[in-house]
Amino acid sequence: MQESIIFVAATVLMFLSTVLISKKLIPILKSRKMGQKILEIGPRWHKGKEGTPTMGGIAFIAPAAIIGIAGCVWIALTDGIRASLPLVFTLFYGLAGGLIGMIDDSAKLRKKQNEGLTAPQKFLCQVLAAGLYLFGMAMVRRAEGLPPMTEIYIPFVGVTVDFGLFFYLIALLLLVGVMNSVNLTDGIDGLCSSVTLIVGVFFAASAYFTGSAEPELSPLLLGAALIGGCAGFLVYNFYPARVFMGDTGSLFLGGLIVGGAFMTGNPLLVIVYGFWYILETASVMLQVGYFKLTHGKRLFKMAPIHHHFEQLGWSEVKIVVVASAVTAVLSAVSLIFGLR
Repeated sequence: MQESIIFVAATVLMFLSTVLISKKLIPILKSRKMGQKILEIGPRWHKGKEGTPTMGGIAFIAPAAIIGIAGCVWIALTDGIRASLPLVFTLFYGLAGGLIGMIDDSAKLRKKQNEGLTAPQKFLCQVLAAGLYLFGMAMVRRAEGLPPMTEIYIPFVGVTVDFGLFFYLIALLLLVGVMNSVNLTDGIDGLCSSVTLIVGVFFAASAYFTGSAEPELSPLLLGAALIGGCAGFLVYNFYPARVFMGDTGSLFLGGLIVGGAFMTGNPLLVIVYGFWYILETASVMLQVGYFKLTHGKRLFKMAPIHHHFEQLGWSEVKIVVVASAVTAVLSAVSLIFGLR
């Protein structure tokens, strides 16, 4: 019961804080001319969005950091410092993603274009953050006398496989890949916020599916941060958006989502409940590969795939509803069949 009360309180605090900070932040971003630039190669109908304030992710990062740190302290006091470390490192990875995104957004605004850090620069920073995250999590397991991190649970099959050193390659691909996939999802009003809100519900619900008498607090707090933060941000980000989260917000959310998958001991399951994120990245990779193989032909009308649906005549709201519904169904499937 105590854990559930903490979850509800944290969610409400996240929601109210995000709404209030957003309300104060938007005029500040406007006054400093921190508006979104739209690429010439992007959808022409998005030109009307140019100038909409970006870097709005600060509105949910700040309260998430405070509530997350408070939660880590509570877990440390009640269950010991080691019990709090997985949430500490997951919060660190999310904040590292947010910092990378903030540097990238700032560079875009300074250059007055839609490209900030170069792809190699961003990738190197993300790999470094992912490496530090894995190192920290490995040290926790070693200190607790648990088996090495090289073992991965295969959801829906119910077996655990030791990948040896190959595990670290898989882990880095997941950590960096999912973070960037969440970033790609942030392409139309309310899409990333809505999908991530549902993923937050998955994390919170998974805390009750562990078989223990009491739910685990770490996934509950992670769920509270995602649900409350995204719901509060949607007040201003849903169509027509008055603010965008920018890479600052999307890379932070991506870090929490994939970090949470490792924290809960089921990293591969993120491919299922996070299917929409993966679909966004897969559509870009397929588009580029098909374009090169066919010397100029396109598999989709435009990539990432949410722009393809826009080209088909779907409204932004319809795309958000469909993406959210798909995520909700796959999250339910993950809860019922994919957990340990």
